[in-house]
Order: sequence, then C-alpha cells, then structure tokens
Amino acid sequence: MAYQIPASDIVSIIDAPPTPAASLAPGRRFVVLIHYESHPPITLLARPYLALAGLRIDPALGGRQRTRRMTGLSVIALPGGQPRRIELPEDRSVGMPVWAPDGRRFAFTVDEPDGIAVWVADAQAAVAAEVPGLRVRDVLGGDPTSFGSTVRWARDGATLLALGSPAPPEPPSSEPIEPRTEETSGKRTQMATFTDLLGTDADADLFESLATTVPLRVDPEAGTVAKLGDAGLYYYLSESPDGTHLLACRLRRPFSFRVPFPYFSRRVELWTAHGQLERVIADLPVSDEVPRHGVPTGPRMVSWEESVPASLVWTEALDGGDPMAKVEHRDEIFRLQAPFDEAPQPCILVQQRCLGWYDMAAAGQLIVTEHDRDRRWITSRLCDLAAPGDSRVIFDHSADEAYLDPGTPMMTVHPDGTRTVLQDGHQIYLRGQGASPDGDRPFLDRLDLSDLSTQRLWRSPGDAFEQVLGFAGDDRGSVLLWHESRTEPPNLVVARLDGSAATQLTFFPDPHPQLTGMDKRLLSYDRGDGVRLTGWLHLPPGYDPGRDGSLPLLIWAYPLDYGDAATAGQVRGTTERFTRLTASDPIWFVLRGYAVLQGATMPVIGDPETMNDSYVEQITAAAAAHIRAVADLGIADPGRVAVGGHSYGAFMTANLLAHTELFAAGIARSGAYNRSLTPFGFQTERRSFWEAAEVYDRVSPFRYADKISAPLLLIHGERDANSGTFPIQSERLFQAIQGTGGTARLVILPYESHGYVARESVLDMLAEQLGWLERWLAVPSMTSQPAGTEADEDWE
Repeated sequence: MAYQIPASDIVSIIDAPPTPAASLAPGRRFVVLIHYESHPPITLLARPYLALAGLRIDPALGGRQRTRRMTGLSVIALPGGQPRRIELPEDRSVGMPVWAPDGRRFAFTVDEPDGIAVWVADAQAAVAAEVPGLRVRDVLGGDPTSFGSTVRWARDGATLLALGSPAPPEPPSSEPIEPRTEETSGKRTQMATFTDLLGTDADADLFESLATTVPLRVDPEAGTVAKLGDAGLYYYLSESPDGTHLLACRLRRPFSFRVPFPYFSRRVELWTAHGQLERVIADLPVSDEVPRHGVPTGPRMVSWEESVPASLVWTEALDGGDPMAKVEHRDEIFRLQAPFDEAPQPCILVQQRCLGWYDMAAAGQLIVTEHDRDRRWITSRLCDLAAPGDSRVIFDHSADEAYLDPGTPMMTVHPDGTRTVLQDGHQIYLRGQGASPDGDRPFLDRLDLSDLSTQRLWRSPGDAFEQVLGFAGDDRGSVLLWHESRTEPPNLVVARLDGSAATQLTFFPDPHPQLTGMDKRLLSYDRGDGVRLTGWLHLPPGYDPGRDGSLPLLIWAYPLDYGDAATAGQVRGTTERFTRLTASDPIWFVLRGYAVLQGATMPVIGDPETMNDSYVEQITAAAAAHIRAVADLGIADPGRVAVGGHSYGAFMTANLLAHTELFAAGIARSGAYNRSLTPFGFQTERRSFWEAAEVYDRVSPFRYADKISAPLLLIHGERDANSGTFPIQSERLFQAIQGTGGTARLVILPYESHGYVARESVLDMLAEQLGWLERWLAVPSMTSQPAGTEADEDWE
C-alpha cells in the first residue's frame, strides 16, 4: 500500500522550516544558529547501515547512521547583529559547532561522499574553510548532532584533538553465513532488553573495523596533522587544563553479545601531550552483570578537574553498584594529581548514588549531586576535595518536585579553555523552568554561596514564555533569550534584565497562522481521591460551546511515577508558549474540529517498589476524571472520546481499552504490550518478572486482548531501536486482537525507529491517525490521498 498524504494544510505545516537551534559562544559575543530539516526524505533512512554493539553504523560514511540533516549555519554578533549565513557546499549535512576558547572560532563536521570532513569557521567574518585532508569517525566519538568528542579544541585553542579515520570507509563485504550461538552459565545479566547487539564473531570483527580511529592533533591554520597514538577503539580524548597531559578512553576486547558498547571492556589511560602512555587509570572488564538500576563497579565519570592544572577526579561504587545493598555510603570520589605517580586519594564519601558534579572556579571545589533511590530525593553539596568535612548542602529536594526546583548552575568557558560554573566572587547563577500553579515561568537567579541567599534577577513575563540562554557579552545586565507567546513563534532577543530595552535578533515567521486563534487552557481537577490532575485543553479557533455544542475529545497522555500526591499534582507546562505543531503532536486534531486534552496527567503514585500493583486502577481513575471534567464544561461528548499515546503512553492506551469502556477508539504508537518480554523491569518498575509475575501479567494488555472492544490503531517503526519496544510488540497485539474478534489496524513504517522522522512516514502517520478517528468518532474531515495524487483544497 502506498504512503498516504493528508490534506494540503497539514502538508504545508510539516514542510515549514523549523526554528533553528542556537549555540552561544564562550565570551558570549556570538551565537550560531543551526538550521536543520525536520523531516528528511525516506531515502536518507533507507541508506544501508549495520546494527552493531547497540549502534547503527553507516559503513559508506564511516559514522553513525544519520536520521536528520542539519542543513547550514548562521552567525549573529551580539548584542545587536543580524544572522549571516556561512557559505557551505550544497546538499551536505553539517554537525553541531564546537567553540574554541577564544569564542570566535568554531569547528564542525561536514558529511562528504568519502567520509566526515572537519571545517573551521570564523564567527567575526562568518566564513569557514575545510581542514585539508582530514577525515574523522564518530562511531564511538559521540552523537553527530551534538558533536560528542570526535573533535574538540585543545585548551589553548591552537589545535584540535580529533579521532581520525584510519582509511577511507570501504563498502562492507557480504556477511558470512554462520549460526548464531550464545551460551550462559552462572551469569546474572538482568539489564534492559537492548537492541542492535553483536550476534556473531563476524559482527565483532566488523564492529572493530568500523569503530577504529587514530588519535590526532590537528593544526587547522598550518594544515598539519600529528598522530598521537596507535589506532584503537577510542571514544574520548581530552587535554588537561595546562595542556601537558591527555586523557584517553577506549574499548578493548573481549566485547559482549549481551550489552551495547558502553559496557564493553574498556580502558582509561593517562598520556603525555604527545601521546606516550603515563599510567593506566582504569582497566575495566565487560559490565554485563550490572544490578538492575545499578552502576558498574570501578572508576566511572573519570574527568579532569577544571580548576587545577593537571588533576583527575572520578567516582567509584562502594556498594558493588547494587542499589539494594545496605551500606553507609554508596559512592566515593577519588582524586589523582600530577605527577600521577602516587595512589589515588579518596576524598569524598557520598551517601547516595553520585550523579556527577560541577567544577567551581576555586581549585578543588565541586558541586556534587547525589540521588537517594529509596526516597526519590536529590541533594547537591558544595565540596572541597582537600577538606571533605567542610561540605555544605546547597540544594535538597524531592526528585519529583517541580515548584521548588532551584534550577541548574550556568557554566562558562574561560579563555584558557577550562569550563566551570559561572561565578562572580561567591555568587553563582541558576536557570530554572519556574514551575508554578499558574504554569511555567522560567527564571534567572543569583545564589550567594556564603549564606545561600537567593536573588531573583529575572522571571519570564506572565503573558509570554522566555528562556535565558546566557548573558550577552560581559554585561551582567543583558541576556540572550528565546521569546515566544501564544501568537508569536520563538525568536532570539537580547534584553535588559530590568526590562528597559530589548533587541530582536531573528524574525522567524508563524508556520501555521490558522492556529493563532486556538483556545488553550490549563485545567485542574481532582482524580476522586485527593490527587490533583492537570491537562492542557486545546479548542478550535472560534469555538463556542453554547453555539457549537459538544466536540469529540482526544486525550493524549504519558503516565509518570511519583512518590506522593502533592508532587504528582503540580503543574508542569504553560498556556503561554507558542503552539508549534510537530509530527508527533496530537494538536493536529484541533484543525479537524476536535477538542484535544494534551499532557493529561496519569500519575501512578506509591511506594517505588510496589506502585505498579495499582497501575491499572490509577490510570483508569485518572482517565475517567479527565473525561468527566471536560464533559462537565459542556465541551466534550462523553460518547465520542478517544485516547492515545506514544511509547509508554501507547502501553497506557492499550491498557485503558482493555480494562475500561470509557473510549470509542485509541491510537497507540511504538508501545510495549507484553511485559514478559521486558522481564527485568520497565520504566521505573524495580522488580523482575519472576519477583512480580502477577503484576507483569496484570499490566500487559496483550494478556487482555480479548477484552479490547474499542477500535485500536497500532503504529510502529519497522526498526525500533528503543529498549523494550520491539516491533513484535505491536505485531503480536494486533494478531491477538485479530484472533479474538476485535477491531484494530496495524501500520509498520519502513526504516523508522522509535520516533518517526522521514517526511513520507510522518505524513502517512498523520493521515492514518486523522482517518482512524474520523472513521470511529464520526467527525467530518478531509479524505487522505495516496502518495502521488492531488489532495483536496483546505478543509473548512
């Protein structure tokens, strides 16, 4: 069957250019806009790739599979410049910029037919040039959309550290025909159901060939390339703050058929600046027996102390990586200082699991964050590696807490290439989402570490939505921010914190003015047991319930777990943001006369160990309350309500259809429906199938497929790489409904993974969804057209 195409008004919105991403330079004198293509042609996804070690590798490119294309870069000089496009080769995909410490130059990748090239740009002149003769590989070095660590600047900004391609990529030879054989004896691999793993020895050899890189030091001005070490499976290369040492991380054999590459045998090495081995910091075995929700043993998060010339810091588990172990301290932070010839120094005992740290400007000072799994609690402490007894708690709150979230520290890159928390004396700056009972209002605070007093410098206005990217230049009185409102699409603005002036830098247009008059409301009501629910109700422009009567309603949701009712009922989101329709958005139905309750909360509350015992009852109560609330407003027709969701939301949708008679139809995308196929946990479920078989059975809609009477549309990516949501989940649920006399439709989208990105795929998905509810909720709408035919004129 050919791809379907929805009506022209929907196609035009899908094809409208998206708002670019933005990258603020060190020193905050320039910002780069990254232009990208929201929905590339299906031919991009159809390029041959190899699924190896949890990765999808394009062998012709010598890099990770590209599923999106970044089409260009523009530069804006702050505080008042206009965008200037950098001239680049046509029809090439570029990478994210990585800034030099001087805040003027940046490097980026360009995908070429013979591999991945590296370019360097001058932001002042808005020009760029290719580094001649250099090709890199990003198989292990990071996500190409974030630039990872494939290429990074040396601390002095004079050279680049790169993971070079040892040879031009070659087309792979035909795969050998051989059995796939695995054996286990005594191992306890209770980890997620990973995809794209190695399956044969030939796979392992091919992975090693495609992932091998050569560590290089590149002088982009002189065009010289110096080899720093032998070829290997490098995934990280960075320089000490004083430039005299290198930290190199690489994989080693043996590999594993059970887990993806981050858990393979790996080695962390200390080198001289010229690549000679000085010391092995860690030599870690395959980590395929990590406890459920635990961490590997041995050094992890090894990194340079940014405020010390040459000193390494890392953390190690004291509980065997097992969150169920009863211990006084779960982690310990170690330090190893130059000349690196002594034993690592244990510095800070961390009571709960260490999540990481922020480097402060003062030598040895860190903000260390830990997570209490049992309490669902986050604590951040200001610590001194030289005086661990002097640590002070600066943040302490529930992990579920939205209203009291203090925000995250703003960081800065200094001229010497070090990256620390932005500080003015004892004062640091915090950016936060600003959740409140009236909706999100992002903020910028100044925190005085001497007495922990906080001053609010800025808050998003109540009639708009603004987010701070950073200060504009060295002026602490001006900020660069994204500004948007209900009727204004996001654009960059430089604004004074006191509100006295603002300069708009970009002028991106409204991609769908037909939605400008859409009514968007925050609804809040009781679930029936004291738990507050919320949802964002979207209504067609000009709709009047007294005049137009009740509407069909689509409820779109994604369940979340909470430790208590108070945090579950907090408002997250705002009515003041610009509604930019994306392919995965349910608000498309507003264009066809539906009411849409987006982000309808479906909280599952209770003891983290047992909350899923009442999963079905809790989502059922929430669903009934949502319908009742919108119906009581005179807006929704209770007989014409549909429910939908993606991933865990699809799981919820199938459960609601299996256990209730509340809905006339459902849409479930990329879900998992048989929990015996995810036997070592799902979402935040902590028990295995064998520890809670009745719960796994109860929450598996596949088990109750014979009870699903409402028509269900199942959509799935043919090559879903998400853990647990294999395409067979949708295929088997469809067959179960088919075999028990129910009504369902199954759509498998070629080449797509967990989220759908190709233009042909998202248009087909939208046509299927609109047609499905039109069919079962009896709403007049446009008829979708097969690919290659003319769609009707805009619906009225």
